Amino acid sequence: MNAPRYVVQPPAWEEHERPTMPGSPAKLAHSMPRRVAYFLVALLIGITGGLGNGLVVANLQAIQGQLGLTPVEAAWLPAAYYMVNMTANLLVYKTRQQFGLRVFAEWGLGIYAAVTVLHLFIHTYEMSLLVRGVSGIAAASASSLAVLYMLQAFPPAKVLSAFIVGMNLSSIAVPLAWVLSPSLVDISPWPSLYAFEAGLALCSLAAVIVLKLPSSVQIHVFEWLDFVTFALVTPAIALLCAVLVQGVNSWWFDTPWLAWALAASLVLFAVAAVLEYSRTTPLLHLRWLLHPSTLAFVAGAILMRFMVAEQSYGVVGLLRMLGMQPAQLQPLYGIIAIGMVLGTITGALIFSPQRVLWMILASIALIGTGGYLDWHATSQVRPHDFFFSQFLISFAAALFIGPIMISGFMQVLAKGLDHLITFVVLFSVTQSLGGILGPAVLGTFQAQRTQLYSQAILSRMEATDPQVAQRLSIQQQAFARTDTDPALRAIQGRTQLMQIVRREAGVRAYNDVFMLIGLLAFSFLGYAMLRYVYTRYREDVHPRITGAVTQKLTTES
Repeated sequence: MNAPRYVVQPPAWEEHERPTMPGSPAKLAHSMPRRVAYFLVALLIGITGGLGNGLVVANLQAIQGQLGLTPVEAAWLPAAYYMVNMTANLLVYKTRQQFGLRVFAEWGLGIYAAVTVLHLFIHTYEMSLLVRGVSGIAAASASSLAVLYMLQAFPPAKVLSAFIVGMNLSSIAVPLAWVLSPSLVDISPWPSLYAFEAGLALCSLAAVIVLKLPSSVQIHVFEWLDFVTFALVTPAIALLCAVLVQGVNSWWFDTPWLAWALAASLVLFAVAAVLEYSRTTPLLHLRWLLHPSTLAFVAGAILMRFMVAEQSYGVVGLLRMLGMQPAQLQPLYGIIAIGMVLGTITGALIFSPQRVLWMILASIALIGTGGYLDWHATSQVRPHDFFFSQFLISFAAALFIGPIMISGFMQVLAKGLDHLITFVVLFSVTQSLGGILGPAVLGTFQAQRTQLYSQAILSRMEATDPQVAQRLSIQQQAFARTDTDPALRAIQGRTQLMQIVRREAGVRAYNDVFMLIGLLAFSFLGYAMLRYVYTRYREDVHPRITGAVTQKLTTES
C-alpha cells in the first residue's frame, strides 16, 4: 500500500494522541468543563440535524394548505431530504479526510444556515424544496459531527458509549419536533417553524466556530472517478426514493413515470457497479458488499428500520385518520422521546461487544410486543391508549442503533480502513431506505386492506335491514336542524354513513398493519435465535464431536 500524501503536515502528537484514522480528531486530554462544553455542542448539532426535517413532517398538512399544494407535491418535501441525505454520505467521509474537520463543519453548517435564513424571506414551494435538499446535506454532516463532538466529551475508556449516544441524537430530534411544533405554530403562523430551524442552524454554526474539534490528519484521497461514481449513484438513489415516496400517493400501477424512474435507477446502479468493480481503489467496495455476511447485515438493518415504521406510520396514521391533530399527539410523542432517551442511556451503559446480539434480540422482541399490544385498536382509541406500546418501540429503536452499527463497524475493521466509507454509506442507506420503505409498503398494504374491508362491510349492508334503516334514520335526524329537505337529508345521511364505514374499515386495516409488524418481528426473532444456536453448534459442539469421533477411529485403527 502506498504511503498517504499529506495535505498538511500533521502536528507532532504523542502516540496516544494520534487520530484513529484520517478525518478523525486527535485524542487530546480535556478538562472537565471543556468535556461538558463538547457534550452540549454535540447535543445541539445532533438535534439540529434531525429537527428540521422532523418539523416539516409533523406539520406537512399545514404547509400543504398554506402553499396550496396537492398531496403529491407535498410529499416531495420530505423526499428531497432523503434523496440528498443518502447520497451526501458518499462524499462526507472523504471531505473530512482531505479538507479537514473544521472546513467540513463550518462549510456544511454555514451553507445550511444561509439557505434557511434566506427561506425566511422567500416563502415559495421551490425554495422549500431547496431547503429540504440542503438540510439533507446538513443532516449528513451534523450526524458525523455530533458523534465526533460526543467522543471528545467522554473519556477514552467510554468511547463506545459516546458513539451510541452521538448516533441516537438525530433520532431523538424527530419526536422532539412533534412535541415542539404545535407550540411554535401557536406563537405565529407556520413560517415560524423555518425561523426556528434557521435559529438552530445559526447556533450550531456559532458553536462549531467557537469550540473547534482538535486537528485531524489530512491526506489526499479524492480521485476523479469518485465524482463519476457520485454522478451515477446520486440520481439512482434519488429516483429510487421518488418511486418509494410517491408510489402510494400516485399509486403504483396508475402512474407510468414510476416504472420509468425505477428502470432508470436500476440502470444507473448497474453502470456504477461495473465502474466500481473494475477500479483498484474504489469508492464503494462491491466485493465486500456482495459478501453473504454483509448482505445479511444489510437485510437485518433495513428490516429493523422497517419495523420501527409501526410507530412513525402505523400509530400516527391511525390517530390522524381518527381526527387527532398535532397538538393532541404531543403527549404521545413526549412518551416516545422519553423512551428514546432512556433507550440511548441504557444502550450506552450496558453495551459491550459480547452483548451486541442480545441487545438486538431484545429490540426485536420489544418491537414485536409493541405491535401485538396495538393489534386490537378500535375507532374509540386515543393517544393515551398507545403510551406503553410506543414507549417499548421507541426504547427498542434507540437500543438497536448503536449495537447494529458497531457490529458492522467491527466487520469493516477486519477488512481494512479503506472499506470504512463503504460501510458509512451502506449504513446510512439502510436506515434511510428502511425509513421510506416502511410507509411505502405498509401504506400500500393498509390501502388495499381498507378497500377490502369496505367492500365486505358494504356487502352486508342492505336497505331492508332494520339496523341499517335505523342507523340511516339517526344520521338523517342529525341534519334536521340545518336542512328541511328530506331528500337532501337522506343523501347527507348516506354520505355520512359511508364515511363511518370507511373509517371502521381503515381501523381494521391498521390493525392488520400492527399484526403484520408483530408477526414479522417475532419471525425475525425466531430466525435470529435459530441462527445463533446453529452458529454456536458449528463453532463449539460440532468440532468437539468431530474431534472425539476422529480420536476414537484413530485409537481403534
